[in-house]
Amino acid sequence: MLISTVCAAVSAAGLGIALLTAYRKRFLAATRIAAYALIPVLVMTGIIDWVTDLVLKPAVWAGFGVLALSAALFMITRAVERRGGGTGTRKERRAAAAERPEAVAPGAAAPSLGPGRTARPSKGKSKPGAGDDFSDIEAILKKHGI
Repeated sequence: MLISTVCAAVSAAGLGIALLTAYRKRFLAATRIAAYALIPVLVMTGIIDWVTDLVLKPAVWAGFGVLALSAALFMITRAVERRGGGTGTRKERRAAAAERPEAVAPGAAAPSLGPGRTARPSKGKSKPGAGDDFSDIEAILKKHGI
């Protein structure tokens, strides 16, 4: 009870000094004084007791240690997963890579429109093959005189 009274008096005095400082238009200093003046209120509310109990208990630190270990293991597994590991032994990974189908050539990925039909109508004198792709562009450039 005595501690609460002393803490309240110290806080009230500090806030009074902060008000006088703010009246003199020194707001930054007044804010700093008010912050210091409110610290004894923490003692009254019991937050200091809670913090000391939290900091000084070994069980709490063991919990933080287990939490840190869990986070470290999670980050290690993510790093290994990103590097391409984690899917068995090297032989198993090589066998899985051998079973994957080969990459498809870009020409083979063109849509099929049926027999005898092409995706783009060919111009009269353009050659089949690589020239087909640029015939539209050539026509536009010729139209603009380029």
